[in-house]
Amino acid sequence: MKRIIGLMSGTSLDGIDAALIETDGERIARFGPGETQSYSDSDRATLQDAVDRALAWGFDGDRPCFDAAERVLTLRHSLAVQRVLDAAGLAASDIDLVGFHGQTVLHKAPSGGHVGETLQIGDGPALAAATGIAVVHDFRSADMEKGGQGAPLATLYHDALARQSDIDRPLAVLNLGGVANVTWLSATADPVAFDTGPANGLIDAWCTREVGEAFDRDGQLAARGQVAPAALDQLLAHSFFALVPPKSLDRWDFTLDPVAGLSPEDGAATLTAFTARTVADALAALGQPLRLLVTGGGRHNPTLMRALGEACGVTPEPVESVGWRGDLLEAEAFAWLAARVEAGLPTSLPSTTGASAPVSGGRISRPD
Repeated sequence: MKRIIGLMSGTSLDGIDAALIETDGERIARFGPGETQSYSDSDRATLQDAVDRALAWGFDGDRPCFDAAERVLTLRHSLAVQRVLDAAGLAASDIDLVGFHGQTVLHKAPSGGHVGETLQIGDGPALAAATGIAVVHDFRSADMEKGGQGAPLATLYHDALARQSDIDRPLAVLNLGGVANVTWLSATADPVAFDTGPANGLIDAWCTREVGEAFDRDGQLAARGQVAPAALDQLLAHSFFALVPPKSLDRWDFTLDPVAGLSPEDGAATLTAFTARTVADALAALGQPLRLLVTGGGRHNPTLMRALGEACGVTPEPVESVGWRGDLLEAEAFAWLAARVEAGLPTSLPSTTGASAPVSGGRISRPD
C-alpha cells in the first residue's frame, strides 16, 4: 500500500481540497486526514485571469503565459500538502506520491471526428521540488489523445468505493461541481460516466453578478424565486444535450444570456431547475437507480437537492449517508488515480470517456 496525498482545485476557483489515503490503486486501505483551503481574493483573481486568457486563446495560436497562475498553484498546493502532513503527523519522506490535478482553464471536447484538447495548468516538476515528493500530474491528456473526453475521471474511484462499501446496484453517483457529471454503476457492465450539464457554475456566476455573492448560500435566493419557463426552455435548447454520451463540457460553454433580465431570485430558481432537469434527463436515459448519491458542493444546497428529488423521482442522498467524504472525494480520487498511474492500471475506460481503449493517463515528476 502507498501513502498518497491527492489534490483537487475545481472550476469554481474556490480553493484546494487535499486528502491522504493509503491505497494500491485498487483497494483503499485507510483514509487519512484531509481539508479544504480557500483561495484568497488575490489568488482567485490571478486564476480567473488565467481562465480569461485561455478562453480568449481557445487553443488557436501561441499559448498564453500562465506563469503567475502556476506560481500561485505551486505555492498553495505545496502548503496544502504540508497541512495534511502536519495533521497526519508525517514527514514528506513518509509519502509515496502526490496526485496533482492542476487547474482546468480550458476544455474542448472531441467533435466531428477530431480529438479534443484540454488544459490543466500547474507545474508538476515545481510542486515535486517544493514538496520533496514525487508528483503525478497531467491526468487527462493521454485519454484525449486516444479520442476520449478526458473527463470525468473520478468514475473508477466511485466504482472502487461502491464495491468496498458493498452498495447495491444500479447506483448513480452525481458530482455537483461547476459542472455536473454522473457515474452509473450497474451490476453487470463497465461503469458509464458523462457530464450532464452545468451544476453550480452558472448559479455561482449569476449570484456573483446579481447580488455580489460567490454562491447561493443554502439555496435561499432560488427558494424565493419562480422558474421562468421560457428561459428554462432556452437553456435546455443548447446543442450539448443532443449529444450522445460519453460527453463532456467546459464550465464556460454556457452563458447567462437566457436568464438576463430576470430578477435575482427568478434567475437563481431557473438555473437551479435547469441543473435538476438536465440531471433527471441524463438518469432517465440510463435507468432507475436504487440510490442517487451526491457529492460536490451542490449537495450543500437544499433547494437544489429538493429540485433533484422532484425531477429524478429518487431521493438524492449526500455521500456522507454511506460514509464517504463528500468534500474530499475528488482529492481522494486523484490520490487513488496516482497509484494507478504508477502501477500502469487504467484510469479511464471506453465506457467512461469514450477513449478507444483503456487508458492509464498521467505523468510522474520526481524531486531532484
